[in-house]
Amino acid sequence: MTAILNLAVALLAGLLMTRIFSRWHLPDVTAFLVTGVLIGPFVLGRLGIPGLGFASYDQVEALSMISDVAMGFIAFSIGNEFRLSQLKKTGKQAMIIGVLQALAALAFVDVALSVPAAITLGAIATATAPATTLMVVRQYKAKGELTDLLLPIVALDDAVGLIAFAVSFGIARAMDSAQFSLASILLSPLIEIVGSLLLGALAGFVLTKLETMFRSNSNRLSLSIAFIFLMVGLSAVDFTVAGVECGFSPLLVCMMLGT
Repeated sequence: MTAILNLAVALLAGLLMTRIFSRWHLPDVTAFLVTGVLIGPFVLGRLGIPGLGFASYDQVEALSMISDVAMGFIAFSIGNEFRLSQLKKTGKQAMIIGVLQALAALAFVDVALSVPAAITLGAIATATAPATTLMVVRQYKAKGELTDLLLPIVALDDAVGLIAFAVSFGIARAMDSAQFSLASILLSPLIEIVGSLLLGALAGFVLTKLETMFRSNSNRLSLSIAFIFLMVGLSAVDFTVAGVECGFSPLLVCMMLGT
């Protein structure tokens, strides 16, 4: 009951805050971020009033499933924006920018801190949040060369982040324990990326075939929502290949599904 109440308060507070921020011509995502801070455990949550805010991180963690599904919808929306002709035009440029900006963030953090824990933090620094990018693009109905280039970069960033994290985490663990496993460093991210793309492509193929069975937009929308939930659920499944723990990336799977 508390989780549902907190979710309702978060949604209402975020929507009301956008009306305030619109007076200053700021994007809605900024209002959502500020609202999250205000109703979090360190501001209104400290008052301990039920329903007014999140009193602890456990209450925030209780909504993790909703966050995972929301990220699936965002990735699906990004994938929907991709067109083959557009990717042929901007693909090479997006690849160069996406890889360089991710690796540059990793290098700066690693050089600045230079300890095993910092190597892992450097890999985390490669990741960007696709939600904020897509929300701003959608809110202002942005169209043009920059937007066409931006969305593939956001998509590519997840794949680069997976590889960078696996390699960095393996190096950090080797520095701590003097045990180095090349298979776990290279095989795990490769299987995760390829497997995620294949799973998303297969699901997208099945979805397009099933959509022909339904005429109304409402039924097709329900079918798409069901597939997004299915992909997010399957992405939570871990498996072992050649002694290496692997899984699927919900972002890549849902993005490929939308594409």
